[in-house]
Amino acid sequence: MVRRAVVKGVGHYLPERIVPNAEFEKTLDTTDEWIKARSGIERRHLAAPGETTSQLATHAARAALDMAGLEGSEVDAIVLATSTADMTFPSAATMVQHAIGNTTGYAFDVQAVCAGFVYALANANALIASGQADNVLVIGAETFSRIMDWTDRSTCVLFGDGAGALVLGVADGRGDNTDRGILSIDLNSDGRYKDLLYVDGGVATQNTGMLRMEGKEVFRHAVEKLAQTADTALEKVGLGADDVDWVVPHQANIRIIQSTAKKLGVGMDRVVVTVQDHGNTSAASIPLALSVGVANGQIKKGDLIVTEAIGGGLAWGAVVLRW
Repeated sequence: MVRRAVVKGVGHYLPERIVPNAEFEKTLDTTDEWIKARSGIERRHLAAPGETTSQLATHAARAALDMAGLEGSEVDAIVLATSTADMTFPSAATMVQHAIGNTTGYAFDVQAVCAGFVYALANANALIASGQADNVLVIGAETFSRIMDWTDRSTCVLFGDGAGALVLGVADGRGDNTDRGILSIDLNSDGRYKDLLYVDGGVATQNTGMLRMEGKEVFRHAVEKLAQTADTALEKVGLGADDVDWVVPHQANIRIIQSTAKKLGVGMDRVVVTVQDHGNTSAASIPLALSVGVANGQIKKGDLIVTEAIGGGLAWGAVVLRW
């Protein structure tokens, strides 16, 4: 028998303010049609003034805990993926820990930009598999609206704010690909491509900075690397595209999602898509999409899920899990 990290609950949270594409027509040389054709995005949620990443994360965490039937005090660890933490330190994860009434566990942030949730799942899985935790709260949360250049029509229309969370618990498995839980992980990064997607500020410059992106190059790398990492993760456990019930990709751009699915050999009828409603919520996009997929009745217990993401770094990876 082996220790498996299985999903016990899922939840998400979106800020109240909804910004449709038409709102950008007032300030930018753009149109609703142009944004939809380029990205598939129709609307996004933006955090209210003073609304922080840890607050969004806490709402999502509580929803996931409710589904799992757990109290915050029963969590052994919290892993929060974000690039937009409330403060330089302490971690946003410790703020969530306090908010849910947990004083006996441990909490930390993971920063791998849009690939952050995949990296967070990898860390949570390792904690459970090694026996260091039995219940881990894994969260992706972002307030990318804080780092947008609202005069740059090529980037500011693409991103939104939100949070999603999973509760992972421990279960005994047989050690084969029929087990429930996380079955395989593939992680990658290559710092040679750091100038393709970055924020032009940070602690060293004492300036928060704004997001900058070479869109065409990011698109090219995304399709190639996302398909590769998903294939690799499946191959690690002797599975292929035909075995997959749902692909739950990072929700960056509908054209990336479609191109990656085609390269994987998976029809769009087996892809959970939420980018039209939320935009790119970076590390929050995968758990948000998982939660929406469950709420919509798409994802069910026993389904084989592949989730993959790529973000600044470049950092990318995939996780195969059975729901």
